[in-house]
Amino acid sequence: MTVTAYTLAVVLDLFVVFIGARFLLQPGPAAVGYGVPADPKGDAAAYLTAKGLKDGTFGVMGLALLAFAGARAEAWFMLCVALVPLFDTLIVLRNGGTRAVAYGIHFATAVVVLISAALLFLV
Repeated sequence: MTVTAYTLAVVLDLFVVFIGARFLLQPGPAAVGYGVPADPKGDAAAYLTAKGLKDGTFGVMGLALLAFAGARAEAWFMLCVALVPLFDTLIVLRNGGTRAVAYGIHFATAVVVLISAALLFLV
């Protein structure tokens, strides 16, 4: 179970780093993938950049916690950070996004992050 818990945590952290990088390097397509398209050349540019930095930072922070503080610290981090995809679900639904994206991407991500937290607490 230890290998599974650590592997899932690392994969999730790296995935969030990837998402952050995508928002910084390809903000338009990243916003479409998020479920609420935004014009990276218009007023949304600052928000897309902020999202990219936030997501990238969360990923790096998760990796650092796992490497230097251990599974329990990472578990608490995952438990707290699961709020992000839960609220992303609501953001997509309230801003004209599809239910498929809201639940199939964001809510499902929250569930996987919570599973990761549970596995890390058991290590």
